Amino acid sequence: MTDDPQSFDVLPGAGHSPVILHVPHSAREIPPSVRADILLGDDELARELDHITDAHTAQIAEAAAGAAGVVPWRFVNRLSRLVVDPERFPDEREEMRAVGMGAVYTRTTHGAVLRSGDVEAGPLIQRYFLPYARAMTQAVADRLAATGRAVIIDVHSYPRARLPYELHGEGPRPPVCLGTDSFHTSPGLLDAARRAFGETELDSPFRGAYVPLEFYGTDPRVEALMVEIRRDTYMTEPGGLAGPGLERLAAALARLVDAVSG
Repeated sequence: MTDDPQSFDVLPGAGHSPVILHVPHSAREIPPSVRADILLGDDELARELDHITDAHTAQIAEAAAGAAGVVPWRFVNRLSRLVVDPERFPDEREEMRAVGMGAVYTRTTHGAVLRSGDVEAGPLIQRYFLPYARAMTQAVADRLAATGRAVIIDVHSYPRARLPYELHGEGPRPPVCLGTDSFHTSPGLLDAARRAFGETELDSPFRGAYVPLEFYGTDPRVEALMVEIRRDTYMTEPGGLAGPGLERLAAALARLVDAVSG
C-alpha cells in the first residue's frame, strides 16, 4: 500500500499536435510519507509552498489548451516540487545543488533547512523522479512518432521580487521570461513566443528549457522553450488568488501553441 496520490497526468491533445505543454511546478501536494522528513512546521511549510509553487500555471495551460485551434498535449505534475523537482539533473551536473535545490531539495527558497542531511535522496529519485522522466520521454517519443517532431513548452511562473535561492536573479524581471536552449530552441519558436506574449526578455531571470535526457543535445526534432510568467501579472503574491490576467496569458499561450502546431 502507498499513501501517494497520482504523481502526474498526461492529458491527450489532438493526434496531429506536436506540442506538449509541460507544467512541472504548479502543485502543492506532498504525500504524508514525504512530509514526515520535511523539518518545517505546518505554517512554515505553507509559506514555503506559497513562494516555491508556480501557482495557477496548470490552470493557465488548461485554458490555453481549450482556446487553441489545435489542442496540445499536457503533461502536468500533480505533486509539489518539494517532493522532487523533475526538471533538475539528478546528479552533480545540477548547479542548483549549490543552494540545496537539486532534484531533492534540502534548503528552502530563503536558505532554511528543509530536510536533514540524513535523508537519502535515492528513494525519492526512484519513486518519483525516474517514473516521471520515463513518462515524459515516452510522451515526446509519441509526438515524434505521430508528427515527426515535438515542441515542449514549459509553463512556469516566478515572483516579482528576487528570492534568495536564485542564482541568476540580478537581471531584468520582465512580464514574461523566455528560457532558451542553444540546441533545442529554434529561431521560429522564439519568434512565435515573442509575437504571442509581447514584452519579454530572454533567459532573465531564469534560463534554459527542459528536454528529456534521451533527446537532449542530440535530436533536433525536439524543440523546447520555457515560458516564465511573472506572478504579479496574473495573481496576488505570494500564493494568492488568480486575477483577470490569467485569461489574457492563457490566450497568449494559445496563440503560441497554434503558431507552432502547423
